[in-house]
Amino acid sequence: MKEYDVNPTSTVGDDVELLESEEQDRDYSPPSYDIVAYPADYTLEGLVAKLQRGTIQPAGFQRRYVWKLPQASKLIESFLLGLPVPAVFLYTKPEDNSLLVIDGQQRLMSIRYFFEGYFGLPDESGKSTVFSLKGLSETSPYYDKTYNYLREHNETAFNKLNEAVLRAFIVKQLKPEDDTSIYHIFQRLNTGGTPLAGQEIRNCIYHGPLNDRLGELNQFAPWRRVFGKNREDSRQRDVELILRFLALFYNLNEYEKPMTDFLSRFMRKHQNASRQSLDNMSEVFKNTTTAVLELLGDRPFHIRAGINAAVFDSVYVAVARHMIEAHQGSLRSRYDQLLKNDEFAKCVSSNTTDTEIVRKRVATVEEVVQATE
Repeated sequence: MKEYDVNPTSTVGDDVELLESEEQDRDYSPPSYDIVAYPADYTLEGLVAKLQRGTIQPAGFQRRYVWKLPQASKLIESFLLGLPVPAVFLYTKPEDNSLLVIDGQQRLMSIRYFFEGYFGLPDESGKSTVFSLKGLSETSPYYDKTYNYLREHNETAFNKLNEAVLRAFIVKQLKPEDDTSIYHIFQRLNTGGTPLAGQEIRNCIYHGPLNDRLGELNQFAPWRRVFGKNREDSRQRDVELILRFLALFYNLNEYEKPMTDFLSRFMRKHQNASRQSLDNMSEVFKNTTTAVLELLGDRPFHIRAGINAAVFDSVYVAVARHMIEAHQGSLRSRYDQLLKNDEFAKCVSSNTTDTEIVRKRVATVEEVVQATE
């Protein structure tokens, strides 16, 4: 078995190999859903009020506002001119019936910012940019105008803007009794440019204490050495691996393919977990990571090139379940032999998200971990 030479401070590393929620699950058809969807026409004044009250909630902060001032200005001008604007999609959250924006966030935030008078959030010095309509033709009657200017000097335009209508499609999942459809809807609607990776989507729709804690754990120094890159992955695949371990450690017996939905259900269930629960998860992850690093060294799951997610999750779960046994004898030599085992190789190479395969590979590693010299 080849030993790996690693510089744990390197900022250049390999991609994640065989991350099933991005690879094998990609061809997996989602389950059938019982969903109701219906149109609703909101005035802009009403939309802004709902955004301010939190009745309509933008997705997590990672889907931060990215539009430029001319782009947002042309949207506002479209309403003033009576031009059509694409509809937005809102998802009904089952716990409180509030609405989560799954498509149209940039449009909604542009409207809110114009009504409130300032473009975007304050900069680092606390200064805010006045939202006056830029990037329009200088012959436009709305060029360089603000919401307050329209209120004070152009009552007709002011009323037209307030009463302008933006259509929304409201989506509510009835069955199954979870909200996994939101992941698939978000994924399919947000396909422009570079498609979002799995954890990027969860980061948007399940933002909360668990999401924040996963981000903190991703910076844990021993984990960066196990993952093999000092720099955090731009597509959050390193974060997804942490989530994957925690979900399998706590809910392996409940696992069902696809991995994508399994991870989404776990994140949804623990989205607003208590501080104590999050501390318990953190302790399990940190203790396991420290043990793996001590027993197997840097980058132990880089079998060919990138980190092999199937090998990673089976070893992590087994070590976490049998921490004491893992420290008995030489786990490194037993691990090297395991990687040469043809049966185990099948469990971590093809169809690796099949329910029985996932459980089988964890059980196989558990036997190795518990074996004594």
